[in-house]
Amino acid sequence: MTVRLAIFDCDGTLVDSQANICAAVEHAFEAHALVPPPRSAIRRIVGLSLVEAMAALLPGADNAQHQAVAEAYRTAFFRLRGEGAMGEEPLYQGIADTLETLAAAGWAMGVATGKSDRGLARILAHHGIAKYFITLQTADRHPSKPHPSMIDAAMADAGAAPATTVMIGDTSFDMAMARAAGARAVGVAWGYHPADELHAAGAHIVVEGVGALIGALEAS
Repeated sequence: MTVRLAIFDCDGTLVDSQANICAAVEHAFEAHALVPPPRSAIRRIVGLSLVEAMAALLPGADNAQHQAVAEAYRTAFFRLRGEGAMGEEPLYQGIADTLETLAAAGWAMGVATGKSDRGLARILAHHGIAKYFITLQTADRHPSKPHPSMIDAAMADAGAAPATTVMIGDTSFDMAMARAAGARAVGVAWGYHPADELHAAGAHIVVEGVGALIGALEAS
């Protein structure tokens, strides 16, 4: 039996989490007496694992500082969450119905994200969508995107081949990761990287809205 596997990125693809991510980065920089980058720059690193994200935002710093600011991000994120200072990351409109339709059509589904296990589990539980995913790949167990490790592990979990696997994401990191794994790369235009960058990174197609996603997957 051929397994069709759809792997979703989380931030910027399933949920709009930019406000919380930007706030935590700003607090992390301030904790180290650094001037926070503009939010436009922060949005560009969403999807990378934390240390790699801090390296992109602080190219002149050494690895020790990247590690320290990444840890400050974790501390800030969970402190702000505990204080009730963060809003809930909303699902993009139409995502829940899309997942239900894909499940009914026989697609296996997974998530590949730069989030931690804890962060991803919280999002999926809050929105009641954990039931759709048979494989969850996070930064806790893998190199940062665009390394193909997350997709390789997801395919192994699902028993899927690269030819029948699709990576759906909003960043160039997702597209490059899909290409590195031999999977189809489907970009979404509602996230944090523009469509031209998704195409340049190897997207086979970029869909403009959630309503077009099912058609793009069925055509892949």
